[in-house]
Amino acid sequence: MTAYHLRVTVLPGGDVRDLYVVDGRFTFTRPSHLDVTTIADGGYALPGLVDAHCHVGLDANGPVDLATSRAQAVADRDRGALLLRDAGSPVRYAELDDDPTLPRIIHAGRHIARTRRYLKGYAVEVEPEQLVATVEAQAQRGGGHGPGWVKIVVDWIDRSVGDLAPCWPADVLAAAVRRAHELGARVAVHAFGEEVLPDVVAAGVDSIEHGTGLTAEVIDEVARRPIAVVPTLVNIATFDAIADRATKYPVYAARMRALKRSAAERLRAARDAGIPLYVGTDAGGVLPHGLVVDEMLALREIGLTTQEVLAAGSWAAREWLGLPGVVEGGPADLVVYEDDPRRDLGVLRYPRRIVVRGTLIR
Repeated sequence: MTAYHLRVTVLPGGDVRDLYVVDGRFTFTRPSHLDVTTIADGGYALPGLVDAHCHVGLDANGPVDLATSRAQAVADRDRGALLLRDAGSPVRYAELDDDPTLPRIIHAGRHIARTRRYLKGYAVEVEPEQLVATVEAQAQRGGGHGPGWVKIVVDWIDRSVGDLAPCWPADVLAAAVRRAHELGARVAVHAFGEEVLPDVVAAGVDSIEHGTGLTAEVIDEVARRPIAVVPTLVNIATFDAIADRATKYPVYAARMRALKRSAAERLRAARDAGIPLYVGTDAGGVLPHGLVVDEMLALREIGLTTQEVLAAGSWAAREWLGLPGVVEGGPADLVVYEDDPRRDLGVLRYPRRIVVRGTLIR
């Protein structure tokens, strides 16, 4: 067996360290019983980047085969995203979970949506009386390289009214979240509009995906609870295109355009209130995989500091999802850059070395 050696500036601490990768783990002690190969002498090392909202195994037309799913994971890995939270997919391939060359994936089972209130072929579609039982079933499909999740679609266009509307009665949603927690799963919810968020917060979910409907009152309540927001700004950027296609529903179209325009201000307010924001791209539906750096740059553009962005897309996101960063005995996932990403986030586009699950990719 050969150990890898790196002498690099380790972030977030910023100290120059001698770091070794042995049997898929980090150590700061040189192994005396192994051959050691130096793979980096200089540069800046980040714990593997995180895409906390993507969909491996899914594209615009629904579930995809193993080869396509593998290509999606490779696209994320090659951009430095070494931990993925798969926020809902109709398929899950054990081959990807077991492959030492691919990102670690934390699964959320399949989307759970109201009947005919989501994208065709994506979700398990049920009525309110079936929600708790469906959450139980999907909780069993979650997991992987970290605590499992359940994904519930809590608002979507209601064609009978021509606008976004909540999908579930408040008491049913609360019971479903409670049951997921009893089973050890965490709950992520898709939420675009304002109306549904008080019920979501009262139910005690673990993350709000998109969060374009955040209001001052809701932000204050979220800030008092352990609820995170994953904005998916590269997806929010498509809201005008969504509105363009919704010619039969002008009220809905106008709402989507308004949500896009107000998103940056609302998300800055959430950040200012102390709500943790994490990087997620929503790749795997309409969007391609490999957008983690684009999402990080988008967060910087709406006003997060460079340090906040790096935390949201690396060490803080890993901790939130249940994995450590570069620590003694920690899982060996890291990306090395020639220059300091704290000075210029654009550096993230050019990884010099990628190590995932202890495997040297480049």
